[in-house]
Amino acid sequence: MIHKDQPLKRLGRVPLERAFSKLGLASRAQARQWIAEGRVRVDGKMIIDPLAMVTPEKIRIELDGQRLGKTVWRVVMLNKPRGIVTTRRDEQGRPTVFSLLKTTDAYLHPVGRLDMATSGLLLLTNDTRLSDWLTDPINKIIRIYVVSVEGKVTPENLVQLQQGIKDEGELLKPEKVLLRKSSHRESHLTVELTEGKNREIRRMFKAIGHEVTVLKRVAFGPLQLGDLSVGSGREISYKELAAAFPKLPKSALTAG
Repeated sequence: MIHKDQPLKRLGRVPLERAFSKLGLASRAQARQWIAEGRVRVDGKMIIDPLAMVTPEKIRIELDGQRLGKTVWRVVMLNKPRGIVTTRRDEQGRPTVFSLLKTTDAYLHPVGRLDMATSGLLLLTNDTRLSDWLTDPINKIIRIYVVSVEGKVTPENLVQLQQGIKDEGELLKPEKVLLRKSSHRESHLTVELTEGKNREIRRMFKAIGHEVTVLKRVAFGPLQLGDLSVGSGREISYKELAAAFPKLPKSALTAG
């Protein structure tokens, strides 16, 4: 079982951003943002330095005037529509994935990202170690995408992709590419990745002369989008997650 409410084994001072993570309240990155925005108070005092040293077990943390407490472990699968950004707040006022979730849980964060024009399966959790494990390339968690591109993808193009594409100093190399249908107007493929490099699929196909027109993630490891409707989400239970990722260490299921 996962016990988010167990006390920390040892009292000690840590940076405030780390305290958020240790208490299961938010990722360090999210905490840094909140702190920099002046939204965080510790024992009634506004703190704007994310590295301010605190003892997590002894402080009262408030976000926007609301006291934060330990949270229940959660993983949510969302079928993200196109035109939605994968952030909690957007400076341009665009709709975000959090506007779709019927929850007030302020501690959820996306496991990796999907760009605004990409749709499909997005996981969100309040467990930072879990998200780190799922996105670490060393664990080779397969993400499966269905892709449509302009023009006819040739067997030679597939060889290029499988050998890897150099772009902006990075090697972009899918685990597998399957051509499902091809015509002079457009081609449809399935692509498997194990890393979440920025706009990787779009960059790969652009490098071989094909613009991506549709990109949708349909699986994250054994977890599949299935018939989850666009814009909807569902909770992933611990039992389902453990069955999907049997190699997931218990250390990846504790706040940190």
